[in-house]
Amino acid sequence: MDHILKKYCPRIEFDSYEDFYANFKINVPNDFNFGYDVVDEWASAEPEKPALLWCNDEGEERLFTFTDISRLSNKTANAFSKLGIGKGDVVMCIMRRRWEYWVIASALCKLGAIVIPASLQLTTHDIVYRANACQVKMMVCVCDEYVNTQVEGALPDSPSIQNKVIAAGEREGWLSFDQLIADEPDTYKRPSAGALDATTSKDIMLIYFTSGTTGNPKPVMHNFAHPLGHILTAKYWQQVRENCLHMSVTDSGWAKFGWGKIYGQWIAGATIFCYDMDKFVPTKLLQKMQDYKLTTFCAPPTMYRFMLQEDVAAYDLSSIQNFATAGEPLNAEVTIKWEKLTGKKIREGFGQTEGPVLVATYPWIEPKPGSMGKPSPLLNIKLLDDDGFEVEDGEEGAICITGLKEAYPPGLFVGYYGMPEATEETVGGEYYNLHDMAWRDSQGYVSFVGRNDDVIKCSGYRISPFEVESALVKHDAVIECAVTAAPDPIRGLVVKATVVLASGYEPSPELTKELQTFVKKETAPYKYPRIVEYVDELPKTIGGKIKRKEIRMEDGISE
Repeated sequence: MDHILKKYCPRIEFDSYEDFYANFKINVPNDFNFGYDVVDEWASAEPEKPALLWCNDEGEERLFTFTDISRLSNKTANAFSKLGIGKGDVVMCIMRRRWEYWVIASALCKLGAIVIPASLQLTTHDIVYRANACQVKMMVCVCDEYVNTQVEGALPDSPSIQNKVIAAGEREGWLSFDQLIADEPDTYKRPSAGALDATTSKDIMLIYFTSGTTGNPKPVMHNFAHPLGHILTAKYWQQVRENCLHMSVTDSGWAKFGWGKIYGQWIAGATIFCYDMDKFVPTKLLQKMQDYKLTTFCAPPTMYRFMLQEDVAAYDLSSIQNFATAGEPLNAEVTIKWEKLTGKKIREGFGQTEGPVLVATYPWIEPKPGSMGKPSPLLNIKLLDDDGFEVEDGEEGAICITGLKEAYPPGLFVGYYGMPEATEETVGGEYYNLHDMAWRDSQGYVSFVGRNDDVIKCSGYRISPFEVESALVKHDAVIECAVTAAPDPIRGLVVKATVVLASGYEPSPELTKELQTFVKKETAPYKYPRIVEYVDELPKTIGGKIKRKEIRMEDGISE
C-alpha cells in the first residue's frame, strides 16, 4: 500500500493539522518523470492495479490497468517519435474526457515533450494565438466537427503545426490515432540519465493558458516536478483511497483535470473514474455516482447547486466518503443543504491554474461553511498588504506564496512560456502574489473575499473581461462596454455586459441575442454575456478608467 507515495513523502500519516503543516515533506528526485516513475512503476509493481474506469453516454465502458496505460503510452511514444516529437516539442491536445488523453499525456512525459491541454470550445483565433505563442508542433484532437473545423481554420496562420492527429474516429487529412499506434511496439526505453533526450524535474512538462484581467491569456509553465505537488491535492484534500474510485468533474482542457483526474490520484494509487458525458445532466451524474459506488468526489460549486435542484435524497451516495469542491467560492447554504441530504459536508479547496491546492479543508479540520479551510504546507501561504507585510487576523490581505528564494515548492508554476520579463516580475522575487483577497479568523480559517482585479469566476471557469469586451467592440453596434460578474441563483455568478450603443442602434431582445451569438463566435462560447444591459455611459474615473467595481456593487456583489 502507498508504494509510490512513500518514495516521495518521508511521512504520510499525521495526527493533526498542526503536525501535517509542520512535518509534511515532498522529496523531488532530479530526474522525476511521471510517465516512467508513476505509470510504469505501478505497472511493474502491481500489473493488475486498476488505473482508469471510463464510460460515456453511449453505454461504452472500459477498465484500464496501469499495465494497459503503460503499454499504450509506450506505443504512442514510439508513434509520436516517428512524427518528430521529442524533448521540448509542444503538443496541444483537445480531447474532452476521452480515455486516450491519459495515454497521450503519459506518452508525452516519456518523450520529454510539452503538453498544452486545451478546451474544445476554443475558436480558430484562440488556437492560432496559442500555436504561435508556444510554437505548437502537433495537434491531437477528439473527433468533433466543431473542434476539427476550428483547427483546420487555424492551420494557415499556424506555421509551426506539422501534424494533426485525430482520436476516436477518422477524418480526411488527419492521422488516425488508432492506426498510428496499432503496429508500434509496446515497450519504450527510458533515456539514460544525462542523455540529451532525458528529462530533469526542472524541464517544462505542461503549459496551461490562463486568463488575466488585461491582454491575452498567458502560457503558464509547469515543470516535471509538478505532479508531485498534487499529492497535497489528491491525498490530503480530496482524500483519495488506493484502489478506490475517485471522480473529479472536469474535462482534459482545464487545470482541474491535473488537479483531480491524473497526477496526485495516480501517485496515491487511486483509480480514476471518468464519465465522458456529452452534456452535464444532474440526474445522470447522480446516477453514475450511485451506480459506480464512488469513494471520493469533487465538482465545482455550480454542479452541486444544479444537483440540489434534483431529488438528491433519492440516490444512494453512501459509498462516497469525501465530497470536495473548488473552482469558485462555495456558498455556505450549499454545503449546509448537501449535508442535510447526504450526511456529509463538502470540503472546499482553493488554488489556481498556477499551482496545487493552496488552502483546503484537510482531514483534521472541521469544515466551516463559507471558509476555504487552512493553508497547505510547503507553500508558506501568507496574507499580505500592499507593502508586503502580513495582515492581522480579521483583516483582508492578498494571498501570497512566500519564501520562493529559500525553497521553491513543487507544483507551483515556474513562469510564463516565452515571457522572461513577466516571469521575473511574477515569481522572481521572495513571494508570488495571487491577487486574490482573503481574511483569516482567530482559528486560522481562511475565507475568500474576491479578486483585487476583475477576473470573473463563473461555473468553474476563469474569464477575462478584456477578452469578452474585445469581442463585443468588434460589433458595429457597440461603442464601448464593461464586462463584470453578476449574481445568479444557480450558477453563483454569470457574465454581464454593460453596453453603450452606437448611433442608430436601439436596445432590443433581438440585439441582445445577436450580441451574445457574436461573442460565442469570436471567442470560446462559455464566455458570452448571459446578461446584457444598455446604458448611455459607463461609470469612469477622472482618468477615464471604467469603474467595474461600481457596476458590480450596483448588482449586489460586495467588494
